[in-house]
Amino acid sequence: MKKIILLTIVAITLVACSNVLITGRKQLLLVSDAEVLSMSATAYKQFIDSVPKSKDAVNSLMVSRVGNNIANAVESYLKANGLESEIANLKWEFNLVKDTTVNAFCMPGGKVVFYEGILPMTRTEGGLAVVMGHEIAHAVAKHSNERLSQQMIASFGSGLADVLLSNKSAATRQTIGILYGLGAQMGVILPYSRKHEYEADRLGLIFMAMGGYDPNEAIAFWERMAANGSGSVLEFMSTHPSDENRIIKMKAVLPEALTYLKK
Repeated sequence: MKKIILLTIVAITLVACSNVLITGRKQLLLVSDAEVLSMSATAYKQFIDSVPKSKDAVNSLMVSRVGNNIANAVESYLKANGLESEIANLKWEFNLVKDTTVNAFCMPGGKVVFYEGILPMTRTEGGLAVVMGHEIAHAVAKHSNERLSQQMIASFGSGLADVLLSNKSAATRQTIGILYGLGAQMGVILPYSRKHEYEADRLGLIFMAMGGYDPNEAIAFWERMAANGSGSVLEFMSTHPSDENRIIKMKAVLPEALTYLKK
C-alpha cells in the first residue's frame, strides 16, 4: 500500500511540475489556478474592505501608473513568447492604503496593495517600481500556488495521494493560510519562501526594466531599507532574506535585468 501511495505521489508530482518564467526553475503546482484565484479574490475583498484607501491622490495615481506600466510590459512579453494563456489569470488592480506599515503585497491574480508606510522608503517613482516589480513577480511566478502545494505535502505527508485525488478543495482550504504568510514553520517551508523572495527579486528587476524603469534603483532602495532596520531579524529565522544578501544577489542580476531595459 505504501508503495502504491508513493508511486501515486510521484506521478502527481511529475504531472504537476511547471517552469517559472525566465528563470526556468521547476516548481510543483498541485492546486488549479481557478481554485487559488477564487480563494485569493475572497481574501482580497475582505482585506480591501477593512482598510481605508489612501487619500493621497498623487501617490495613489503613481502606484496605479507604475503598476500598469510594468504589468502591461509583462503581458506584452508573455504574448511575444507564446504564453497568452497566462494572461487570462491576471486581473490587475493597484491600490494604496492608509497604513503606516512598511509593506506591500500582491495576491494571486495580480491584486497589488501598497501601504503608505513604504513610500518614505521608495521615495521616487523608480523606487516604487522596485517594489512593484517584485510584487508582480510573485503573481506571475505563481509563488502562492507553489507555497500552498509545499504546505500540502508537509501537512499531509504519506496521505497526500488520497487528499489530492478525493478531497483537494478541503485540503486547500485547510492550508490556505500559507498563501498570505500567516504563519510558517522551521524546516522545509521557510527555505522555499526565501527562494521565492530571491526569485521575485530577480524577476522584479527584469520586469521593472521591461516597464522602462532603471533596475539600478533597487540597490539604493534596499540600502535605505537596511538603514531603516528592516534586516534586523536573522535570515534563518525569517521568510525574507537579509537586506545585505539581497543587495549582493541583486548586483549580480543587474547586467541581466539591464538587457530588458527599454531603449
